[in-house]
Amino acid sequence: MRSISKAGGHPPFSVYTGGGKISSSSDVPKNREIKVPQVRLIDVDGRNLGIYQTKQALELAREKELDLVLVAPNSDPPVARIMDYGKYKYEKEKKQREAKRRQKQTELKQMKFRLKIDDHDFYTKLNHVKRFLQRGDKVKITIMFRGREMAFTDQGHKLLERIRQELEDIAEVETPPVLEGRDMRMTLKPKK
Repeated sequence: MRSISKAGGHPPFSVYTGGGKISSSSDVPKNREIKVPQVRLIDVDGRNLGIYQTKQALELAREKELDLVLVAPNSDPPVARIMDYGKYKYEKEKKQREAKRRQKQTELKQMKFRLKIDDHDFYTKLNHVKRFLQRGDKVKITIMFRGREMAFTDQGHKLLERIRQELEDIAEVETPPVLEGRDMRMTLKPKK
């Protein structure tokens, strides 16, 4: 079966050529990529030089061995700035990396306990909870009730209170104990 092509002989689909980006230009028009006839020009020092023809602005930038970068393409007339584009791009990427690093994703971890839990198991699970909290994650503690254990929800409250007291130096309660169906839940978050 043959593919029907559009007028001009090109196939009706696009071909991936690799490289990730469709256009070869950067995200910000600069130098000869600026297609508007005139721009409001900002100097290296941040001074407004007024409205210039794009060709004149390019000449000024070239004389200073810098780039002309369109910083506000939607204003009237568009605003262009004379700057070192390589340095500008590096600083911008550095700020983005820094912001991403500071924005650490906090996860909600979950640890399940049974009402009749052995001391060794209790402290093993508690150590896991401590590790999660020290990494900066929130932890949802769930006490699971089976069968007739539902009659002893007060013991579930006591177990959650014991967990809270064991962790009070590194965690604080975000949501207090709540009974949901056959589970009692409490969420802890790391202390700041």
